[in-house]
This record gives sequence, structure tokens and C-alpha cells, in this order.
Amino acid sequence: MSEPASPIRIETEGAIARVIVDHPPMNLLGAALMGALFETVERLEQDETSRVVVLSSADPDFFIAHGDVETIAQVPPEPTPPVDSLPFTHQILERWRKLPQITIACIEGFARGGGSEVALACDMRFAALDRAVFAQPEVPLGILPGAGGTVRLTRLVGRARAAEIILGGDDFSAREAEQYGWINRALPADELGPFVDRLARRIASFPAHTLREAKRTIQQVADRDLERDLLTEQHTFDALMADPRSERVPRMQRFLDRGVQTREGEQDLAAACETLGED
Repeated sequence: MSEPASPIRIETEGAIARVIVDHPPMNLLGAALMGALFETVERLEQDETSRVVVLSSADPDFFIAHGDVETIAQVPPEPTPPVDSLPFTHQILERWRKLPQITIACIEGFARGGGSEVALACDMRFAALDRAVFAQPEVPLGILPGAGGTVRLTRLVGRARAAEIILGGDDFSAREAEQYGWINRALPADELGPFVDRLARRIASFPAHTLREAKRTIQQVADRDLERDLLTEQHTFDALMADPRSERVPRMQRFLDRGVQTREGEQDLAAACETLGED
């Protein structure tokens, strides 16, 4: 029996590494995709040839849908000892953020929850008008963004807009995401790929050492105390996972029972979140 295809493939073009997510049916961020992200980070950290990494999806309808709600719903609502170091998911995304290469997310389709959080770990984000959709729908499910959403998003868009995004749990178009600072630019779908390619090639033509040092300096200024804040986020996430007052389990079960975590159901996820408290 042949091995299953990896959820991620890497294609190289000179000093550009193209990381393509291809995990049907909708690039759900579960164990398989997280494992592939880990392997990808390991490979890129050792790659001394590439200067730019472009992260995209093989599916124009889904960048990365969100975390696997079925898996999260099955976690027993039991207290866990407070962690004093970042757990696996945070470690992967922090290593991605600190890659020596310049990272660019090229986004079409849905990038909600964990999908948005993966994009937030990139240096830059560009998205397709009338195709890309962004959201952090965790609060309606009884938890909070637990892979850096409360930390990285607040740093990008500011406190008030982060509160609207996270507490409202609604969908945002690419144009709205651009206006809020969630992404760098929203471009017509047929212009997105050529724009990102042109930018990637331009950056890749510059000295590798200079790029690394400039990126490191930007991060030192913009991301001061980020790891400490991620740990605070993790403590709160763990507390909500164990607290029955969060209504996590029944809300997530309704989410699944109503078929929201399907290609068709994802289209109406934002509206479905408004009724998860109803039997």
C-alpha cells in the first residue's frame, strides 16, 4: 500500500521556496497538517539556499479552514497543570515566525481560526478580493484563539479591532482585513499570484545576511515579550478547555452535528455561530 500524500509540498525556484498546503477536503488544521508544518519548519531551518518562503494553498476555496473542532471537542474537560513553556503548536508557529527566510502568506478562500493564526505567524500576508475570508470564531465555540490569535492579531490591528474580531467571531472580507491591518493588501484574485511572485523575486535578489538581520531587528521591536504573552494566552486557553462554564463541549458538538465542519457548511459558519447556544 502506498504512503498517503503529505499535506504539504515544497517547490523551489532559485532562492524562493513555495510551501503549498494540499490537505483535502478543506485543509483542516489537525494532527496531520500540524505534523507536516513541523516537518516543513525543520526543513526550512536547515535550508541555506532559499531567502523567501511563500505559503499558499492548492485549494482556492480554503487557505487553511481552521482547527479541527472534532478533535478539540473530544479533549476531556479536566484541569491540567499550568505549563511553563510553550506547547507544540505554539512552538511550531514561533519557529515559523523566526525562520531566517522572509515569509509571505498568499491567501485565497477561508482562513479562519487556526488558519488565520498560521498566516499571522508570517512576515507578510496578501489576499484575494472577493475570495479570501478571515475570522477568529473560537469564542462562539466556548474557547479563545489558542495559537497566537489574541497576541499576534492584537499587535497588528490594535486592541479595539482585535476585540471586535475575537469577541464578535464574525467573518471579515479581504478588503476589511486590509483596512484593519490584518493583511498587507487585498488584490483582485487574478493579480494576487503575480504580485506575490514579483515581490518574492525582488526580495530574494537581496543579500541573504542583510535580509536576516533586517527581519530580526523588525521582530525585536514589534514582537517584544511575545513569547511571554503567548504563554498567558495558553494558560487562559487551557482554563477554558477545562471550565464547563465555557460551554465548549455542547457548542462544539452542535457545530459538528449541524454539518458546519464540511466544505458546504463552512460557507455559513459565521451565521451558524450565532445559534450554537440553542438546542
